Amino acid sequence: MTILSFGSAASTRAGSDTAHRLGRAGGQLPVRVVEIADPDDGGHLLVFGDPGDGCLVRVHSRCLYGESLGSDDCDCGAELRTAMDRIQAEGSGVLVYLEQEGRGAGLIWKARGYRESELSGADTFQAYERLGLPADTRRFAPAADALSELGLRRVRLLTNNPDKCRALTDAGIEVDPVPLTITLSSARGRRYLQAKRVHRHHTIPVDDLVAGTRRRMWWWPGRRR
Repeated sequence: MTILSFGSAASTRAGSDTAHRLGRAGGQLPVRVVEIADPDDGGHLLVFGDPGDGCLVRVHSRCLYGESLGSDDCDCGAELRTAMDRIQAEGSGVLVYLEQEGRGAGLIWKARGYRESELSGADTFQAYERLGLPADTRRFAPAADALSELGLRRVRLLTNNPDKCRALTDAGIEVDPVPLTITLSSARGRRYLQAKRVHRHHTIPVDDLVAGTRRRMWWWPGRRR
């Protein structure tokens, strides 16, 4: 794995040749972009303002349907917008944008998973299993290492995913999780959120409108009760 190092004499200049201002929601945000060059779980750090310990961080996997197509069936687009709204409100923070479409399976397999769900009634994780795929192949260690190289030792992580918290904690970063509560209007979207809660232990509220939803709630590692 090759990650652009921030540890050299040029550490304070890392990404400086990409520094510019982003116009968003009527405001301006200074931003610089740094590559995370991992062949499977790479992407980019988008460093907004001058973030330090305790800043907001969003580790986000690419989702064409949610972000670009405006799908009502997943929470990815709303999570990204909410995270950016919060970072912009504070004037600094880090978005880690990873090329991990379809939980690492890619867009074609993601589409096949949707088709399998429609044909069989399986949820997204069961559909992947029926197709012979792992539920989730993503690794967040490259992202965690990049944040560590940025000099961050403590972050407020905008996520519902305990796997992301574990990755950053394993890299020596103290994590204060900030759950993102997203409401979806479509029946498929509501089932998807509950599938993530049940299968992957995401911190998502129980939805009583989804049939067969388990009542047990999951919390972060070390905080389960």
